[in-house]
Amino acid sequence: MRMSTPRSTRLLTSGAATAITAGLLAVTACSGPTGGPAGPPDIADNCGVPVSVDGPPRRAVSLNQQQTEIMLSLGLEDRMVGTATWTDPVAPHLAEANASVPRLADNNPSLEAVLGTEPDLVLGGYQAIYTDGGVAPRERFAEFGVPTYLSPSNCYPEEAELGEPVGLDDIYREVREIAQLFDVPERGEQLVTELRGRVEAAQAKVAGLDGRENTSVLFWFARTGSPYVAGSTGAPGIITRTLGVRNAYPDVASMWPQVGWEDVLRRAPDVLVLGDLTRDSEGDTLEAKKRFLRTDPAVSQLDAVRAERWMPMTGSAMNVSIRTVDGIEALADRLVELDRQT
Repeated sequence: MRMSTPRSTRLLTSGAATAITAGLLAVTACSGPTGGPAGPPDIADNCGVPVSVDGPPRRAVSLNQQQTEIMLSLGLEDRMVGTATWTDPVAPHLAEANASVPRLADNNPSLEAVLGTEPDLVLGGYQAIYTDGGVAPRERFAEFGVPTYLSPSNCYPEEAELGEPVGLDDIYREVREIAQLFDVPERGEQLVTELRGRVEAAQAKVAGLDGRENTSVLFWFARTGSPYVAGSTGAPGIITRTLGVRNAYPDVASMWPQVGWEDVLRRAPDVLVLGDLTRDSEGDTLEAKKRFLRTDPAVSQLDAVRAERWMPMTGSAMNVSIRTVDGIEALADRLVELDRQT
């Protein structure tokens, strides 16, 4: 779940996709060079919309943290004129590069603020960012001649049930596509190689753990009354499949279902991953979650709670992003630690 809102790659209504595509093509027809047919879009299908830029973007705005961190990881801070919707502090190794990029808003910026930067590309991490309740629909940007990109892992609303889960390949695809748009494909391949190497190292750590395939892990994002927990299709699903453990909700096809504690008690997960969120709503922080686990008369009796078989994880790692690899590494380390305690 994103800290303002998460999800995946296959469900724009045909009418909306047609309207957006028509708007983009109309803008391209009006602003493109004369004297020859327009070339193919740089990305033919981005959640049902083609993305075409007039050369590598020089004034990009990233509307969500995960794409900001991809761009910073690709060394593109000099091509950025704005960021927004921050859910965690920037990754420490990217802090210096990030300091040079203007922050338009901590949460959703206004359309006017984005357009005021005169962007030549706008990148969004979640379907909801491109709605009237977010910043603006993609067709609205198209009316102003601004191409938009949406994370291929989050084409649909977060509550949508997905036909197939998001995978690491979707994250790698996003890295490569952003690198392609900015004409730095070699940097994209280098970053993907680095991420793959980290994943393989984490898998090697847990390869010899006994009973790993029977270990059930619950990812608790937010709320105490009726918690948001991880279904099988988002970043926690990536993490559990990668490490060969079981997601406590493998039968739920949405990313972040809201459930009752009675059902959690019935499933009796072995390990709890607690979202350590920087926002300040009920049940968001790590300490609020620990306090609830220790004091609720029923939940405090879970074996995982009594033994404190839990660990924190940032919101960025629990959403689909390059930080999901951080989550894989962190859970691998915790599983090794728990194995040594038995």
